[in-house]
Amino acid sequence: MPLPRIAIVGRPNVGKSSLLNMLARANVSIVDPTPGVTRDRVSSVIELPAMEGEEDIPRLVEIIDTGGYGIYTAEGRSTNDVGEDLTRLKGPIEAQIAEAVRTADLILFVIDAQAGLTSLDETFAQLLRQESPKARKEGAAPAKILMVANKVDGDNWEAHGLEAAALGFGEPALVSALNKFRRRDFIETLCKELPERQADEPDADAVIDPEAPKEMKIALVGKRNAGKSTFVNALAGEERMIVSEIAGTTRDSVDVRFEIDGRSFIAIDTAGFRKRKSYEDQVEWYAAHRALRSVRRADVVLFIIDATQTISQVEKQLSKEIQDHFKPCVVVVNKWDLARGRPGRKGRPVTTADFQEYIEKELKGLSRSPIVFTSALEGQGVRDAISIAIELFEQACTRLSTGRINRVMRAILEARGPTSKLGTQAKILYTTQVSTQPPTIVLVVNHEPLFAPGYIRYLLNRLAEMTPFEEVPIRLIIRDRKRARLEDLLAGDHKLADNAPPPKPRMPRVVHGLADDIPEEETDPEALRRLRSFKDGR
Repeated sequence: MPLPRIAIVGRPNVGKSSLLNMLARANVSIVDPTPGVTRDRVSSVIELPAMEGEEDIPRLVEIIDTGGYGIYTAEGRSTNDVGEDLTRLKGPIEAQIAEAVRTADLILFVIDAQAGLTSLDETFAQLLRQESPKARKEGAAPAKILMVANKVDGDNWEAHGLEAAALGFGEPALVSALNKFRRRDFIETLCKELPERQADEPDADAVIDPEAPKEMKIALVGKRNAGKSTFVNALAGEERMIVSEIAGTTRDSVDVRFEIDGRSFIAIDTAGFRKRKSYEDQVEWYAAHRALRSVRRADVVLFIIDATQTISQVEKQLSKEIQDHFKPCVVVVNKWDLARGRPGRKGRPVTTADFQEYIEKELKGLSRSPIVFTSALEGQGVRDAISIAIELFEQACTRLSTGRINRVMRAILEARGPTSKLGTQAKILYTTQVSTQPPTIVLVVNHEPLFAPGYIRYLLNRLAEMTPFEEVPIRLIIRDRKRARLEDLLAGDHKLADNAPPPKPRMPRVVHGLADDIPEEETDPEALRRLRSFKDGR
């Protein structure tokens, strides 16, 4: 199953971004008093500290910070300090909030304890109450709602924070995100409200997650006039879209349900993309915004490329969006019937091998994504693309047993282990898969900074080769074993235990500039020999 998802919602300037940063212990969100600063959803995967009695297994969650609800009414003005029209931002921000609420397992409804309850808080509470029945109609369990009173900067503000109970979501959790007051109590409450951990160990070495969605969502994205709507019509067998030679005739994301061999799918056709400065009106801007949101809600993305055109910068940006959200992707080269046989390099007819090499060169981040050549207008290759999408979906939903993934990791380390740095050998102590969609693997290591980006890329490539995740993105999280005690983590700053002597000063591991990771060819051999003799005491 995917990681548990927590959405932080509320009106502007109640401290939503500060709350996320407190939990993530890093500045993930922009913290600023200007209404509308957080516009898109900001997502961060964080590790919550283990509570008493829990096994020492990472408790990873995805936390989503959203923009403030009703930004243009929060302070009775329509522009912010830099003159931006806040009414224009209202639609996208509130759409992002609705999407976060629909997909969350737990909603943190944040209010400002020092400002007290406002009419905007009450309006938002009513909207949350309406969202729960809607989720039930769609067959999903409604998300839990935890009331959070932020900016409780001391005992004298606790009574003000408890006023949030009047909104009808139970007793609020009190916290101050900025000065960490009652941080420990807040995290313990948060952990209790999260969904229970699923069974840690599958019965077999690799199984399909039983909680995987039954109806696969496929998003079709690409440049304008690449043939996305024609592709969907070929699947559905009817003219559901406006199919035209005029670029941009699809102005919204449209869901089309279809069946193949008794299996149900939802195809999400999206508006075509072009450079942002080329948007002709606000409607087109919203359409592109919704199309990007469709990528996030899809299980698999079909990236439609026009074989008669060169790959553009817009398509490269789209490929990065797909990578950033760890989405399985099928690159669909459409209109191949028009491009096949055209003069290519050195005047010879272009082949599928030529075009595949071209795609791998231009879209490096999708190098492991399968490529399918189609003609949507003629209906050629459309079924092949869907068959491959099903395979990718099953790969992304696969869960490996801890035993198998540790055996794979041992084989990888035997072939090529991490290098030492400053006299310390990097070690991988334990490996486990904590979620699916995307497959998320945690490495527990002795010291995280020892693992260079190049070696992490090597691990990802080898994991893909030796597991069922050959063609889907893998999210790899490296966790340092040497963590502070839970009490110190929750208290904020790390501090010495009572009556503990201060730590002794340590000499640096690098002696006279001799670092273990300096290649010998970059040093004078004779000087290196003398330094080693000195180091060995000879």
